[in-house]
Amino acid sequence: MYKNTKPENQFSIAVASGKGGTGKTFVSVNLFHALEQTGLNIHLVDCDAEAPNDKMFFEARLSKQEEIFQQVPVINLQACTFCGRCYEYCHYNAIFFVPELKKISVLYDFCHGCGACTYACRDGAITERKDLLGEVNTYTLSKNSALFESRIKVGVHSSVPVLKAAIKAAREAEIILMDAPPGTSCPFIQTVAGADYVVLVTEPTPFGLSDLKQSVDTLASIGTPCGVVVNKAGLGDREVYAYLEEKQIPLLMDIPFDKGLAALYSGGKIPAREDPLWKEGFIELYRIIKEQYGNSSRQR
Repeated sequence: MYKNTKPENQFSIAVASGKGGTGKTFVSVNLFHALEQTGLNIHLVDCDAEAPNDKMFFEARLSKQEEIFQQVPVINLQACTFCGRCYEYCHYNAIFFVPELKKISVLYDFCHGCGACTYACRDGAITERKDLLGEVNTYTLSKNSALFESRIKVGVHSSVPVLKAAIKAAREAEIILMDAPPGTSCPFIQTVAGADYVVLVTEPTPFGLSDLKQSVDTLASIGTPCGVVVNKAGLGDREVYAYLEEKQIPLLMDIPFDKGLAALYSGGKIPAREDPLWKEGFIELYRIIKEQYGNSSRQR
């Protein structure tokens, strides 16, 4: 798992949700813009490598593009003795092996490029090749801010190596803001594992509450403090608020269900850029996040 080796005094925030469409990118880009306007040194990392979209909200030049590769095994069948050691060493079941038929091959969709099979082989039958997984695109916004976009190649099954590279590339900033991928699977875990604090974005609906509970349970197992932003507030019921009160999870912000706001955002505009009140609202959100992080640190 990715571990945070951040510079001293850096503060990292992950904005996440249990499912897509709840508004985590809305919160991410508005919080980023509001803090950027205060002069803070801040980097935004789009960790949704399967479908990155933070860039569409900013006019920025591409200043760097880094291709991300992974070493994967190649089995030489002429040199292989079919001993099965590589099969036994593979933790991810990425080696297909039928000893009776002398059949062996790599299941590349399962391979994590860990190198265990290469280490296990005593016959020199396994070499490695570099496979292109995707890229990290760096966009310069100002002297104090930049956007780092993770983007996987079509057909690549795991976005984790690419999003890890994007987070690593964004290390040198006072604030790191990570727009996490949806769900609670490996890409989500790899993103939040490097965060000081996680903002969970949900909506007041049964589906929103169900996915929020999964996210909260996952973060509890990692030990990362979190708070919740309720998007589309006023649309559904009050069950999500009852859950937050029961679990003593901080409610960081309510974003109302508003057609005008939705129209603005769907047009590629950031409310915090268009309306000073929204800008101040997201600056206040950051203040609350820092306050809640301080409270959680004292309780640990």
